Amino acid sequence: MTYNVHDLRDDRAAAARVVRAVRPDVLCLQEVPRRLTTEVRLLAFARRCGLLWSGGRLGTGGTAVLTGPRVEVLGRHRGRLPVRFPDRSRGYAAATVRLVGEGRPRDPVTVVSVHLGLRADERVRHALMVLGRLGASAGAQDRVVVAGDLNEGADGQAHAVVGTRFRLVSGGVATYPAHRPTAALDVVFAAPTLPVLAVGSRTTADAVTERDLAAGSDHRPVWVDLALAASSPTR
Repeated sequence: MTYNVHDLRDDRAAAARVVRAVRPDVLCLQEVPRRLTTEVRLLAFARRCGLLWSGGRLGTGGTAVLTGPRVEVLGRHRGRLPVRFPDRSRGYAAATVRLVGEGRPRDPVTVVSVHLGLRADERVRHALMVLGRLGASAGAQDRVVVAGDLNEGADGQAHAVVGTRFRLVSGGVATYPAHRPTAALDVVFAAPTLPVLAVGSRTTADAVTERDLAAGSDHRPVWVDLALAASSPTR
C-alpha cells in the first residue's frame, strides 16, 4: 500500500481508519512530518494504524516504510533526491522484508517508497537515481516493489523510466485530489516475477469509506496484493 499523507495535516483518524481497513503488510508513506516532529507524530500514526516504524527519518525526504506484525525487516536504506531551492525535499526509503509466522519464511522482497519532484526533468533524474541505487544495494532485481507519489501520470517520462525496469501493477487508479480524484499520481510498480492477485479498491478492503478517503489526506492511497508464494500473498 502507498499513501501520501500530506504531513498528517488532515484528519489523521480518518487516514488511520483507511490503513486499518486495508490491513497492509507493508505501507509506503510520502509527505510524512519532517524534521524534529517525525519521531513523535509518525510513530503515533503507525501505532494508530496497527503498524511498526523502526525509525530513520534523516535523508528520506519525507518518505517512510511501515510494516505489519507478520513482516520481518531484514535491512533498510534511504536516500535524498536533490531539488531546486526552495522546493520541498524529496527522497526514498527502502526496506528489505519477508513474511514470517506462516510456516517457512518467504523469500525477501525490497520495497521502496518514493516521492519525486515537481519538475519533469527533475523527476526523470530522480527516477534514474533511485533505479541506480537499487541496482547497487537491493540485491536480486526480480523481487523489488517501487511505490509512491511520482507527481505525474502514465504519460510522464519518469513513469516511463521506472517502467523500463518494473511493471505498473496498481492499474492506473486515480488518486488526486482526494475529494474527486482525476490524476493517477500514486502508483505501485513491481518486478515481473511477483504475480498480482488483486488491485486495491473498496471491494478488496474491509471497510474503506468514501468519507475517510476524502478526509484523510489530499491524496488517496492505492494498494495491491502480490503473491510471494502460492499460499501467502502480501499487500
